[in-house]
Amino acid sequence: MSAPTSSTSKPLPKKGWLTRLRQRNVLPGFGLSMGITVFSLSLLVVLPFAMMAYTTTQMGWTGFWETISQPQVTAAIKLSLWMSFLAMLTNMVFGTLVAWVLVRYEFWGKSLINALVDLPFALPTAVTGISLATLYAPNGLMGQWFAKFDIQVAFTPIGIWLALVVVSFPFIVRAVQPVLAELSVEFEEAAAVLGANRFTTFRKVILPELLPALLMGAGMMFARATGEYGSVIFIAGNIPMQSEILPLIIISKLEQFDIQGASAVALFMLLISFVILLTINIVQWKLSRRVGAR
Repeated sequence: MSAPTSSTSKPLPKKGWLTRLRQRNVLPGFGLSMGITVFSLSLLVVLPFAMMAYTTTQMGWTGFWETISQPQVTAAIKLSLWMSFLAMLTNMVFGTLVAWVLVRYEFWGKSLINALVDLPFALPTAVTGISLATLYAPNGLMGQWFAKFDIQVAFTPIGIWLALVVVSFPFIVRAVQPVLAELSVEFEEAAAVLGANRFTTFRKVILPELLPALLMGAGMMFARATGEYGSVIFIAGNIPMQSEILPLIIISKLEQFDIQGASAVALFMLLISFVILLTINIVQWKLSRRVGAR
């Protein structure tokens, strides 16, 4: 016979979310680590952006719009976004190709090429800009050959595109490379056995797996390219309405002691980068869920 149950017994109280969170953490010190993390992000990221937004609000919405809609600023915005977009498309193709070669093939000098991929990160951007300007100037080693065909690379929007391709190249390679390393060759072999050609295999098997990482690298690259200054300033030519980039507008306003105008342009750049990253992260999240559901 089973023991009688007490009618006065009460159900155990439900545990709070903080208690459940602490029970899931095996390592101690979550509270202290979380506090340091929030403090660091607030001090290094949130506070500077908040001050920039506060400085911009002092000029009002009308002043902000008048600053952004100036023809010189509008031309710089269009040029920066267009060149960044073209550089992103270029690196998505060639960056994926380089990552494919580094992962799928073994050859002499592979470690050296793998190290050279990160060279744009290691070099100061000013060094990159001066090197490109010297190389592709009309009397430079490469520029003189383009001059024979009446093509000028340096001091034109083409030079801006080239500088953005160079400085943002590692983003795509390093984003795609780990995914390719984990992608089994057996899937490609199975597709080949079923009669798929190389293009179909890439489009149906490889590309869906690479797309989330490719979008992540493209988003980071695009955000970096829109605000690139050091490498572009030496090769752009900086001609208003033709080859003047958006960061140069900010520097020009600061030199004229127009702090609010510089903050307005900088805030607009921040909003552009935020919208781009948010959109790409949402698309990447949906693609990751779709791939994971297969």
